[in-house]
Amino acid sequence: MKDLQHTIEKVWEYRSLLSESKYHTAINEVIELLDSGKLRVAEPLGDGKWQVNEWVKKAVVLYFPIKNMETFEIGIFEFHDKIPLKRDYAAKGVRVVPGATARKGAYISKGVIMMPSYVNIGAYVDEGTMVDTWATVGSCAQVGKNVHLSGGVGIGGVLEPLQAAPVIVGDNCFIGSRCIVVEGVQVGDEAVLGANVTLTASTKIIDVSGSEPIEYKGYVPPRSVVIPGSITKKFPAGEYGVSCALIIGKRKESTDKKTSLNNALREHNVSI
Repeated sequence: MKDLQHTIEKVWEYRSLLSESKYHTAINEVIELLDSGKLRVAEPLGDGKWQVNEWVKKAVVLYFPIKNMETFEIGIFEFHDKIPLKRDYAAKGVRVVPGATARKGAYISKGVIMMPSYVNIGAYVDEGTMVDTWATVGSCAQVGKNVHLSGGVGIGGVLEPLQAAPVIVGDNCFIGSRCIVVEGVQVGDEAVLGANVTLTASTKIIDVSGSEPIEYKGYVPPRSVVIPGSITKKFPAGEYGVSCALIIGKRKESTDKKTSLNNALREHNVSI
């Protein structure tokens, strides 16, 4: 893998090398490794920490200039793009409903269900996750095991800047309808986001469940139950409400995650 990394770093530095076939081979190898889940754009280190593999993102960026636009047909549908779609879902143990697409270079693990939805290159969707209707998983986003991405959820992608961390959604999370999570926000394991929560790198995430507010940015602690909120901010023209996210409680630890989730939704009257 170190040799492969060295090759990618070299061609990234000297783009003229893209004319040589051996560098095409290296770039394609990275895409195949991403597609099979043997390589990730970001990998967990434990204790909620992640390592971003910038060289892998470089390979994804370099994949585009070495590919030509092609027209290809799947059934009655026609596509015109540089990157082919994933195939052989049955062998992978993935259920894909008509209208769902994933690009080659995205990893979709066994037990994943894709309703009409979209998963982009470099993304990682782990075992047992539901990608519900019109949900999107952007390039390089990392989604954990047994996650439910509800209808219309937007999980943002990132390729550049290279040092930017992708969006990370931990295991056993529930992301409610029409939620938007972008700009490298990390959602901790078992967190619950109510409908229409929007999280960017600058969004204030305020824990209001205790006697004093605790503020986070870019990070939702594990098992948090989050709803949309607003805070007052002063502007030259006056005071106005600005969107934020409110942590209103904790999802209780349980070996039965589904029961725990249902209890969290009921107890906090969270819209999904």
